[in-house]
Amino acid sequence: MSIKKNKLFIFIMIITMVGLTACSTSAPISNPLNYEVQSFQYNNQDGETVSLSELKGTVWLANFVFTNCETVCPPMTAHMKELQNKMKAEGLNAKIISFSVDPEVDTPEKIKEFTKTYDISFDDWEFLTGYTQEEIENFAKKSFKALVKKPNNHDQVMHKTSFYLVDQNGVVMRDYSGAVETPYDEIISDIKLLLK
Repeated sequence: MSIKKNKLFIFIMIITMVGLTACSTSAPISNPLNYEVQSFQYNNQDGETVSLSELKGTVWLANFVFTNCETVCPPMTAHMKELQNKMKAEGLNAKIISFSVDPEVDTPEKIKEFTKTYDISFDDWEFLTGYTQEEIENFAKKSFKALVKKPNNHDQVMHKTSFYLVDQNGVVMRDYSGAVETPYDEIISDIKLLLK
């Protein structure tokens, strides 16, 4: 083989290898947010510990709510319940994690009372509490780039109303509207992509 042909052959092989590498490492979700969830260990509605390390290897949806909420949390919880139903119908092995943004008020008992209205199954849905107000505000900001703030002398907490899709490595891939016009089909489709 001539030097010219040899160089051409090597060039084609390099291009082919680069192309194959690019295909094999492409993320299943287009334009992922890539927010890394900070390590946590909080209590659920049964007083049991739930941690980020326990969720490794699992796809999960996250949101921020509180039981005393007078505005966005009831529709958010209803929308998440609808997603839980759809995930079960599709046989998707994913979880839901709801973080309380009012942890000093939201005891496990109060959370259970709140969730009765929605007929929620706790098989794959955890409501977390058991931390300080400062902790959840910092955690939401660092992990989800989300505002959580409880004003002084007020019982209503300001918080972002998005639903977040987190992959098996604890990385936030996407966010979606959680309060109005929640895109159920898109969320289910994205969960399926991560579970492939």
